[in-house]
Amino acid sequence: MSDWQYALYLAAALLVGLVAREYARAWAAVRLGDPTPRLWGRLTLDPRKLADPLGTIILPALILVLWASGAAFRPPPFAYAKPPALDALRLGRRRRGLVIVSLAGPAANLVIGALAAAILRAGIVGSSVDLFFLVEAFLYANLVLFVFHLMPIPGLDGARLLALVLPPRASEVFANLDHYLALFVLLVFFLFGGPLIAIVDGLRHGVCSILAGGANCR
Repeated sequence: MSDWQYALYLAAALLVGLVAREYARAWAAVRLGDPTPRLWGRLTLDPRKLADPLGTIILPALILVLWASGAAFRPPPFAYAKPPALDALRLGRRRRGLVIVSLAGPAANLVIGALAAAILRAGIVGSSVDLFFLVEAFLYANLVLFVFHLMPIPGLDGARLLALVLPPRASEVFANLDHYLALFVLLVFFLFGGPLIAIVDGLRHGVCSILAGGANCR
């Protein structure tokens, strides 16, 4: 399996994982009474409607180039979409609704990862090396998305959940940092993110071992 081929598998896994998580978030919001995602065209499986220039295109491309080139530094495959279209005041029970919507995206990635893990455990891929690595890429990338989006980085689901339990003033300040998601992500991946990336990878590997067994986890 060449590095560039595995990078293509990761690209496919990221695309499917990102579309699934954003659809799950939008679907949850609409079901809870907020029509904003549908009105803004976010209740869709069309990735073009979800694409953020940095988070969906540039950042994943830079990461995948490192994977394809066989570089020693290979950041975990990660992507994010445009800020969610959401009106929290229309969710009914606001706090409960925000929790459900914030967890819907990571849950979608966990489901995809669990399905990939089940395929590997069942041995459905047989002796096909290409099929094994394709499924493994879906397992790896979606568990990275699952864990990373739950980190308390402003702009990600984990930060939105954290803001719900902070004092009002701190919650407001923390929420306002959402606008700087691109800066935080660049700092995490290319400057000061060693410890956080290590934590993400450790948690990802732990979840992977539970779902697929250690032998199927990189």
